[in-house]
Amino acid sequence: MNKKIIVGVDIGGTNVKLGLVSAQGRIACQTSFSTKGYIRNKKELIRAVIDKIQSLFDQKYSSSRKIAGIGVGLPGLVNPVKGIVKFLPNIPGWRNVPLADIIQQKIKVPVFIENDVNLIALAEWKFGAGSGVRNMLCMTLGTGVGGGLILNNQLYRGEGYVAGEIGHIPIEQNGLPCNCGGWGCLERYVGNRQLQATAAEVLHEKGITLEDVCARAAQGDPLALKFWDETAVTIGNALTGIVNVLNPTRIVIGGGVANASRFMFKTIEKTIKQRSMHVQGAMVKIVKARLGHKAGVMGAAVLVMDALRHKGVARRQAGL
Repeated sequence: MNKKIIVGVDIGGTNVKLGLVSAQGRIACQTSFSTKGYIRNKKELIRAVIDKIQSLFDQKYSSSRKIAGIGVGLPGLVNPVKGIVKFLPNIPGWRNVPLADIIQQKIKVPVFIENDVNLIALAEWKFGAGSGVRNMLCMTLGTGVGGGLILNNQLYRGEGYVAGEIGHIPIEQNGLPCNCGGWGCLERYVGNRQLQATAAEVLHEKGITLEDVCARAAQGDPLALKFWDETAVTIGNALTGIVNVLNPTRIVIGGGVANASRFMFKTIEKTIKQRSMHVQGAMVKIVKARLGHKAGVMGAAVLVMDALRHKGVARRQAGL
């Protein structure tokens, strides 16, 4: 296994990233392509992914027998046990697609699929800001708010493989309607679009970007600093419930909004420690994700490594 390479694939609504990853987390070769031309044709997108995997591998190796496995991350609901993509909200036409089988039939190596945020969590736990901890939450702040859970050194998926949806924790009794079908969800208050709308109102400037708000905060603008502080309190309040229930020792935060970490993280941690139960609050640390755009590909490799290791343990226990 250590001498073999793993193919990591991160399928997003904008781009597909691919990389050849060693068991030590080193990306030997990588590439990407836009999903724009395939957005309404899943068969062509799958074919393009398979072609890119083969092309990427041919750049470095002469035989696909050196591939230990392929891991694929997707932005939606998947069944990782059966290898089926149940639904991708931002890529039309993906319902109950047996993606793992389709790729495996073409490349003849084990294929594993997972939700993309879960892969980010795996990558940060194994190689990034969560390295060395047994229990952590990885939270992504962007257009949406996602979460992945590592509990007792394992990815926790839940009974329906949808655990970790921190963006849909209700924080307002009579709050804003959410795309998930609920209302008052955290995502409706700290997702990019709502934050930009709030920033325009607070800073009295239509069309202001979150990057602009960061720049103003760096210059000491009191309105910009207040905006990030209030955002941090909202996030900290939601995370307090997670801390009390699951007792993680680390919360890793990534995504575009995490670029404002120097204006938010101290307040997030302070809010959690003020509102959580004493033992849980004293143990948890808030840190920024380290792996950036590489996290999905690296997490896909961790997924493969863990799956093959568990398969090997099962075979040994069965005496095979």
